[in-house]
Amino acid sequence: MTQRLVATILLTALGTVAIAKTPVATGTGGAVATISEQASQSAITILDRGGNAIDAAVAAAATLGVTDPFSCGIGGGGFMVVYLAKEKRVITIDHRETAPAAFTPAVFLDNGKEMDFDTVVASGQSVGVPGTVRGWDEALRRYGTMSFRQVLSPAIDVAGKGFTVNTNFSRLVDENTDKFRRFPATAALYLKDGKALPPGAQLKNPGLAQAYRTLAKGGVKAFYEGPMARAIVDAVNRPATAPGVTVRGGAMTLADLANYEARIRPPVRSTYRGLELYGMPLPSSGGVTVFEALNILEGWDLTALPRPQAEHLYLEASRLAFADRNAYLADPEYIDAPVAGLLSKEYAAQRRKLVDMNQAASGPVAAGDPYPFQRDASVPLRPASPAALRQESAHTTHLTVSDKEGNIVSYTFTIESWGGSGIVVPGYGFLLNNEMTDFDFAGPAPNVPEAGKRPRSSMAPTIALKDGKPAFTIGSPGGATIITTVLQTIVNHVDLGMRMDQAIDAPRLSERNGTATDVEPGFAGSPQAAALAPFRQRWAAKPEEIGAANALVFNPDGTVTAVSEGHRHGIGSALVQKRAH
Repeated sequence: MTQRLVATILLTALGTVAIAKTPVATGTGGAVATISEQASQSAITILDRGGNAIDAAVAAAATLGVTDPFSCGIGGGGFMVVYLAKEKRVITIDHRETAPAAFTPAVFLDNGKEMDFDTVVASGQSVGVPGTVRGWDEALRRYGTMSFRQVLSPAIDVAGKGFTVNTNFSRLVDENTDKFRRFPATAALYLKDGKALPPGAQLKNPGLAQAYRTLAKGGVKAFYEGPMARAIVDAVNRPATAPGVTVRGGAMTLADLANYEARIRPPVRSTYRGLELYGMPLPSSGGVTVFEALNILEGWDLTALPRPQAEHLYLEASRLAFADRNAYLADPEYIDAPVAGLLSKEYAAQRRKLVDMNQAASGPVAAGDPYPFQRDASVPLRPASPAALRQESAHTTHLTVSDKEGNIVSYTFTIESWGGSGIVVPGYGFLLNNEMTDFDFAGPAPNVPEAGKRPRSSMAPTIALKDGKPAFTIGSPGGATIITTVLQTIVNHVDLGMRMDQAIDAPRLSERNGTATDVEPGFAGSPQAAALAPFRQRWAAKPEEIGAANALVFNPDGTVTAVSEGHRHGIGSALVQKRAH
C-alpha cells in the first residue's frame, strides 16, 4: 500500500478515542482539507449543522488557532478567496495586519543601520494590528449564515477540553524554546520545566477558550475595543518578560485597533491552458507572481517536453516572476504597482525570451519593464531598483472548504514566524504576530514600513474554474515559498498530468531569483536532481521541508476530492460529508 492509502496515523482525541487521519477523501456534499484533524472535523460539524463553506472555514480556522497556534490565530491576519456559487463570482477578503500609526520608514533602523532581524521578531515592535477577527466577521456577515457563537463552538470545545500534543507540535515548541522562555505567559502555556511539552501530553488552553467565548458573546467589538483590546495593547507596548530578559516594546494604541478595517477586494485574475484562475491581489504578491510565471510557461508545450526540461523551465519562469515581484509589488494603497503590465500575455512573451531552454541563469536576474504593457494613461514613475530580497518567514497555514451548494473558500492566514513574536496575550491564550518584519527594513523599496500600511505577503490562496465551473483550489504556507509551491503544484497537476495528491506530494523546488534553489531533504542526491544537472541548476546547501498544501478537486462526476499533505507537517486531514463508494 502507498503511504497515502494507509495514512493511518492514529490520533488520540481527548486521550480516549482514536481517529484515523487521512490526507485524501472523495465524496459528495461539503469537503475540507486542513493540516489538523480537529480543524477539519470542526468544518464538517458546521456543514452538518447547515452552515455554508464560509461558516465552516471560520470554524476550521478558529480550531487551527488552538491546535496549530504557532502558525496562525486571532493574533494575526490573512487572505480569504471565496467563490459564491449562486452569483458565480469570486471575491477576496484582505485582513492582513497593518502597521500602527506610529510607524515610519525608519522604524527598524538604529543609527541608520538595520536592526537585527531575530531581535525585532521577538519583541512588541514586530507586532502589527491583528486583522483575523475583523476578517472572520466580514466573511460571516456578508457571505455566511451563522454567528460567531455558532462557528466558534467547536474550537471552544477543543480549547477547553484539550487535545493531545503530537510530535510535530512538540518539535515546533522545542525549536522556539528560547523565544518562548522570554515571556512567562507563553512559557506557562507551552513549556513544562522550561522544555517543550512532550508528544502525548494533553494541552488545554482555557485562556483561548475564554477569548473565543468573549467573541461569541460580544462579537467583533469585543476584540477591537474593551478589555481584550487593552490586553493586546499592553502586551505589545510593555511585554511581560522573564527576570533578566529585556525586549523592545511597540507603539500600538487602542485607536489602532478600533480603526482596523478589512478590505473586500476584487481578485486578481488570469488564464492558463483553458483554466480561469482567481487569486489574492495586493498586498499579497502571491496571485500576481504565480500568474505571471504561468503566463511565461504558457508559451511552451510542457506536456511534450521531457520532465526535467519542463521542471527547468518552471524554475526559470519562477526566477523571472520573483525579480518583478521584488521590484514592484507592495500595498496598493501606498504603491501604484503595474499589475496589468505584469499580467499581460505580451509582457510574459517578452520575459520568456530571456529563458535559456537548456541552461539556468547564472544568478539573480534583473526585473523587467512592465510599464509599456500597462495600458494605463496614468503610468506612475518607475520605482528605484529594489534591495536584496529580505528574509521571509515560512510559517503559516492554509485551509480550503466547499459546501453542497457549491460555495468554496481558499484561505491562508498566519502570525508570521513559528510562534509569531512569542508574546501570548495574558489571560487570552493567543500569540501575537511578528508581521511587521515582512516589511523591508530599509529603502528605497516599495515595501518599506509606513503608518497604516500592510506589509507585502506571498500568500496565494487560489481557485481555478474550467468552462465556468470550479475545477480545483490550491494554497500553502511557506513564506515566499508559498508562491513556488502553488505554482509547482499547478504545473504538476495541469501540465505533468499528476493527480492532485501526487502533485502535492512531489518533491518541491523553490527558485526565488537567488543564487541557488531551495530543495527538501533527500532531493540533492535523487534521480530527479541528477536529471536536472545538465541544466546547471544549483541547490541550496541546507534543505528544509517546504510548505503544507491543501486542495480540493471538483470531479466531472459531481464528486469532490479533498487533498492534504501525505507526508509533510505530520500528514494533513481531508474529510468529506459523504464518502463516495
